[in-house]
Amino acid sequence: MTLNWTDDRLHSLRRRLIEDKNEIERKIHANSHFGLENSHRESTGDLSSNDNHPADAGTEMFERGKDIALLENEAFRLDRIDAALRRMDTGEYGICAACGRFIPFERLEAMPTAAYCVEHEPRQRENEGRPAEEGFLQPPFGRTSMDDQQDQNGFDGEDAWQIVESWGTSNSPAMAEGNNVDDYDSMAIESDENDGFVEPIESFLATDITGRDISIVRNRAYHHYLADGEGEALLEPDEQVDDWR
Repeated sequence: MTLNWTDDRLHSLRRRLIEDKNEIERKIHANSHFGLENSHRESTGDLSSNDNHPADAGTEMFERGKDIALLENEAFRLDRIDAALRRMDTGEYGICAACGRFIPFERLEAMPTAAYCVEHEPRQRENEGRPAEEGFLQPPFGRTSMDDQQDQNGFDGEDAWQIVESWGTSNSPAMAEGNNVDDYDSMAIESDENDGFVEPIESFLATDITGRDISIVRNRAYHHYLADGEGEALLEPDEQVDDWR
């Protein structure tokens, strides 16, 4: 297949590619490969870096990382230019490497190194892949969560985290997931669920070993129970135990 172009267009694109290649090579050599040819000591101007503040070394390391990234980007551009020049020599220039159709001249004029048409350009596709860790951790607590199992109410990974979280985290109410969290006790996951009992009344009713003598423990759940209108204090047994925990 041959392109329906004039030789002037092809020569114009070749000239642009060669000029871009020369400019990139000149820039790389002019700044000593973005300063990577100089040692750390030479770049700081000191005889030794032992007495420097750690932040100085951190800044220098950041700059070196940035220089490496810039150099890699220019090397990538050179590779694409060299590949385009080779395709010109073999007669493959201007033909999509994926579908074999001609690449419009307008696209090559805008990006002379193009090896694909717009439809098959790999770089236009966003990477939809996600880290493998997300598949392991999602949903929250991953394989150890039993909340979705209707016949399961045992101790699972979420319960384990709730115990650890109850001892405190680095979060504050302002950083909590919920919108109405105003104290640290309400920050934990499902902090409003009953802990160790199903119905609130079970948390303050107590019996002896025989199960016949019943007593009332006046703890926080007990007072919440009465405040919510769930019980009547006058119906309580005479023997009561006060406990505000």
